[in-house]
Amino acid sequence: MDKKGTLSVLLGAAFLMATSAIGPGFLTQSAVFTEKLGASFAFAILLSLILCFIVQINIWRILAVSGMRAQDVANKVLPGLGYFLAFAVALGGLVFNIGNMGGAALGLNVLAQVPLPVGAVISAIIAIIIFLRKELGKAMDSFTKILGFMMIALVLYMVFNTHPPVGSALKEVVLPSKIDWMIVLTLIGGTVGGYITFAGAHRIIDAGIVGRDNLDSITRGASQAIGITGIMRILLFLAVLGVVTMGHTLDPANPPASAFRLGAGELGYKIFGIVIWAAGITSVIGASYTSISFLRTLFKTVETRLRWWMIGFIIISTTIFITVGQPVKLLIFAGSINGLILPLSLVSVLLAAYKKDVVGDYHHPVWLAVAGYIVAAFTLWMGVTSFTKIFTIFS
Repeated sequence: MDKKGTLSVLLGAAFLMATSAIGPGFLTQSAVFTEKLGASFAFAILLSLILCFIVQINIWRILAVSGMRAQDVANKVLPGLGYFLAFAVALGGLVFNIGNMGGAALGLNVLAQVPLPVGAVISAIIAIIIFLRKELGKAMDSFTKILGFMMIALVLYMVFNTHPPVGSALKEVVLPSKIDWMIVLTLIGGTVGGYITFAGAHRIIDAGIVGRDNLDSITRGASQAIGITGIMRILLFLAVLGVVTMGHTLDPANPPASAFRLGAGELGYKIFGIVIWAAGITSVIGASYTSISFLRTLFKTVETRLRWWMIGFIIISTTIFITVGQPVKLLIFAGSINGLILPLSLVSVLLAAYKKDVVGDYHHPVWLAVAGYIVAAFTLWMGVTSFTKIFTIFS
């Protein structure tokens, strides 16, 4: 692959990871937390992005040097761990895909009053068409790039329309008046939790961008992924901050929709429809691709019928959404599982960084590994705290 092709794939992988993170839940989180913390949310965003950057750089570099996907690396660290990780990621991805499909369906409903079940089917068909393309990787790259740039442009318009107090936000980045550590940790889980953190890394492995010779490019790709996610998070924050600063209260039934409508009237509401549809369908693609990529090297039947497994993943999640709706308890359960997946998978990859049968003579930077373990400890605390709460919900 020439340099231009490598850069294109890396940017596509960055957008795949970023748009996997920017789902319906991402929009809701951004609106709710902005209303709760106001300008102080800027500090939480910056800190979470720094920690997410540490996670992505560690995972992209180590997996790319090894040339192996996360489940195979985990099995090298502890036999059987890769199977557990693959099952947990696939289960969490499937449940969250129901929510992603719901977001896409809601977007079409807002735009053209399409009934939710019909909107889900239309969105599923579009996603399936992507997976049927001969060059699947390029199709995903192009689709996520186009919709990613579109979401950024539309939310940027909302920022200009709501006139947020940028000066106050910049001040809070340095001197926050409120700090909520659980919100910081929740942002990390929503940005690099579960399957999301591996979407870009598995994409570059599929494209053959591996080995020490590509480390500089791989590091830039990981940085771009977090950068794109950060731009979207910051723009959403500023757009909603402008609304709440005016004294408006967001509708708790749908905080991001009400923020867009309060900020720019019916046009804003339609923009919300486009953004949540784009966020939903790109997350459907990212979840389906990444979740099945965790199974492909463990089960021969998945490898030989890879596209059909991904398509089946979409069909199942769409069917559950249409027949059951968005099962709140399952989504909560999957969120708690995802909170535990990140520290487990991150530690597995970090341990593998010092196994010669995984990375050969590659020397992983000690400072990066130490920073990775610190993030793993933070996210483990979040995961355990979140997981204990589900017993109250299910009791």
